[in-house]
Amino acid sequence: MMNAIGPERCDLLQRNVEYHLEVSDQLGRAGSDTELESGQLVVTVECGGSGYFRIGPALDALEAEAEGLGAAFYWALTFALYRVMWIYNHDNALMYEERMREYAAEDDAENQGQYEFPEVEKALPECIRKTQKHESPDWKARDRDLLRRFRNGQFSSWFERLRRIQRLSRLPLKQSREFLELGYYDDPPLPSLLVAFKEHDAITACFDEEGQSMMEGTAEPTVCVVFSPRQPEQVRYAIRIVDRFIALNCAFFELVEEIQEWEKRDAGTFIDRGEPSLRAA
Repeated sequence: MMNAIGPERCDLLQRNVEYHLEVSDQLGRAGSDTELESGQLVVTVECGGSGYFRIGPALDALEAEAEGLGAAFYWALTFALYRVMWIYNHDNALMYEERMREYAAEDDAENQGQYEFPEVEKALPECIRKTQKHESPDWKARDRDLLRRFRNGQFSSWFERLRRIQRLSRLPLKQSREFLELGYYDDPPLPSLLVAFKEHDAITACFDEEGQSMMEGTAEPTVCVVFSPRQPEQVRYAIRIVDRFIALNCAFFELVEEIQEWEKRDAGTFIDRGEPSLRAA
């Protein structure tokens, strides 16, 4: 399996995220393993440490090229990633803040002053706030037009990597959801990625707070494919799903590293990942 992934791709992933690939005849949390049917195996990929992407400076640079270009890039990228892996971005942070405000409202009056809220909305770049709820075909067409018009500009390599991520995310490959439901997992998969706009912003703070409880239960694997090794078509299908997942992650983290290098060279900034509980070292 490692030979098939290749040393360069392994190094790229290990620099950015912590994944564990396993082939087994059992599926589920420890102590509650679900045995598969005779002759079946399951290949899983689990996330043990989330990747990190500070996208704010890149969005600022794209918005300087054209109004709305940074937002179009952000939405296209996050929608593509959502199709394949679990990510934590401003949407998750907003939901966490909403839950905190509900808890505070239900608490005793004398305790309500002890709550601190992250104010996620204020942490969003203006271009994201303006386009947060756009769902109309006109908005989507405008985003596609912006990405198409500027794809050969000074950030052309970013757009080329985005197009590759989009192509990989659209492959019609389905995982074994029916088996995951029998695995007695406590939670959905751990996020493979934290997307923030600035260092130590409200989104990062929400992630770090939620991350303290994410490891308390047993999370579903990020990838799960049940197959019979005696059925060549099932083996090929399982390989295609894992290969698509690895290829998309590699394409994405190549983009991340390219933007990080651009920041150091052209934006004069340095990436400090810190050491929150779920981020890859």
